[in-house]
Amino acid sequence: MKQGTSADTPAKPQKKTAASSAGVASELVIITGMSGSGKASVLRALEDLGYYSVDNLPVELIPKFAELVRDSASIRRAALVVDVREGVGLKKFPAIFGHIKSSVNTRLLFLEADDEALMRRFSETRRPHPLSAVQSISASIAKERRVLGPIRALADLTINTSKFNVHDLRKFINDKFEGGRDESKLLVNIMSFGYRHGIPPDCDLVFDARFLPNPNYIPKFKKLTGRNPAVARYIRSFPQTGEFLARISELLIYLLPHYIQEGKSYLTIGFGCTGGHHRSVMIADQIRKNLAAAGYPAKVAHRDVTKPV
Repeated sequence: MKQGTSADTPAKPQKKTAASSAGVASELVIITGMSGSGKASVLRALEDLGYYSVDNLPVELIPKFAELVRDSASIRRAALVVDVREGVGLKKFPAIFGHIKSSVNTRLLFLEADDEALMRRFSETRRPHPLSAVQSISASIAKERRVLGPIRALADLTINTSKFNVHDLRKFINDKFEGGRDESKLLVNIMSFGYRHGIPPDCDLVFDARFLPNPNYIPKFKKLTGRNPAVARYIRSFPQTGEFLARISELLIYLLPHYIQEGKSYLTIGFGCTGGHHRSVMIADQIRKNLAAAGYPAKVAHRDVTKPV
């Protein structure tokens, strides 16, 4: 295709489309990432928000699709998925992505998950990995990470979906892309756990509540949890509990705006005690309330509360 015009031929003015005349910037979201990380769920969530959606578009067609989005009067927002199903053609994507970013408002969304989460999802769905024709699932995941490494480095937003279920992921995408796309959204997860069962690997911050008196040694509290009012009152009866709650709440309320400013999309905060039944449960519930009162809605989960004492 020739670029520009000859010296003796005046250049033709660029044709104005209805979209460009309206002065509304078009938007293209490209979703990529690990197989099993939730790309299809994200695409459906964006489609429900009004994005024109295409799955597994060949990379060589992406520039033309971007042009259509840019020039269309009816399609102002679009989303597409590209991943390892593309095969060897995926090597062309970084150059193509760099080219279209110069002419279309484009964001690259990369989804990933921990190996354990991906293995579990493939086991639960009984679906084959796209690369697993001649190798194991674990080997396929490792190879896919290597293949996608250069693309991951280009991402505008990277999401680890290990801790998300389908509903959490949909809510996260809605918060990120709904309306004016408020970038100040931060998904805060608070988790209680027992050290005897191991520290949760996905925690960003971990606080140890084992310095507080343990209700487990009081027979009437042993079979209860920190959500029981009597147990909670007992834990609160010690002055160090109130001071701990106040200091940790103050620290988190200080930290959260800085995490948001740095572009962090989700934060998992763990509170641990010996068994994950009493102290950590009560503390996690109260911290969630304190953050909510400060304008930071959070969800709470008690990982080990049903495990044997």
